[in-house]
Amino acid sequence: MTDPAPTDLAPTDTAPSDTAATGFAVWARYFEANLSRHERLDALIPWSSRSTLPGATVVALARSLQRFELGESGEGKNLRAKARRRHDAEYDAALTLFIAEEQKHSALFGRALTRFGAERLTSHWSDAAFVVLRRLMGLRTEITLFLIAETTAMGYFDALGRSADPVIRGVARRVTTDEIEHVRFQIDQLRVGFETTPRAGRMLAALAASVVAVAAATVVAVDHGPAMRACGLGRALFWRRALSTFGRAARSSFLLDGEAELIHGPSVDSAVLTIRSAPDNTRQVANE
Repeated sequence: MTDPAPTDLAPTDTAPSDTAATGFAVWARYFEANLSRHERLDALIPWSSRSTLPGATVVALARSLQRFELGESGEGKNLRAKARRRHDAEYDAALTLFIAEEQKHSALFGRALTRFGAERLTSHWSDAAFVVLRRLMGLRTEITLFLIAETTAMGYFDALGRSADPVIRGVARRVTTDEIEHVRFQIDQLRVGFETTPRAGRMLAALAASVVAVAAATVVAVDHGPAMRACGLGRALFWRRALSTFGRAARSSFLLDGEAELIHGPSVDSAVLTIRSAPDNTRQVANE
């Protein structure tokens, strides 16, 4: 799996059969339909397989997964409280389903940790700092921080998807399948949130977000460097890719791309999700 193409992160079209849905209903419908895909992809992860990775590699991966497991385990109470002030039931429903998907990622990371014989973290300075920043700010800033975190992590998950361990490979590819759509969801939220903001204000917000993205990419590169190297990804290359991915998403998020439509929706047709088979590259996880 390669880095998402610019069109994945800067959406231009809504999935065909979802165009009848209005507002964030298209996202609620997608998240509900995605449950069936989760079942198919989760079943393909070979949890019973034994890891043949060297001890040092296991330690590096476990330390990295511990931080991601902690970061995705939150209940999102503060975020949902802010969202309710918009009085948009469709948005509330979509956001609740999005948070549930993030918690599923945490569960997958936790199961991978158990397989490695590693414990879950109860706290970490990077997660604590992220939580404090999110709670101090408004809804748009909190969504922006989610966008930064998810676009920054995409290149790392791509590297994990090439791990020599079939379980790590399967978990990473399963999570990436969701994260591509999560980035689009964050973009749509920000496009709606910045709809009435003058261009100068949007450009200033994009600049501030870019500064935070540089810091976030640097922290991930340093904190998860050993795990990246174990998967063949150098820190410098990760850093460049992370900021490139964020930059593409930011142009659309802050309405700097010239697109008039606010909500583009997911890249996949929700109706098809319930009937189509798993992607070929994921179906092969257990056999690689």
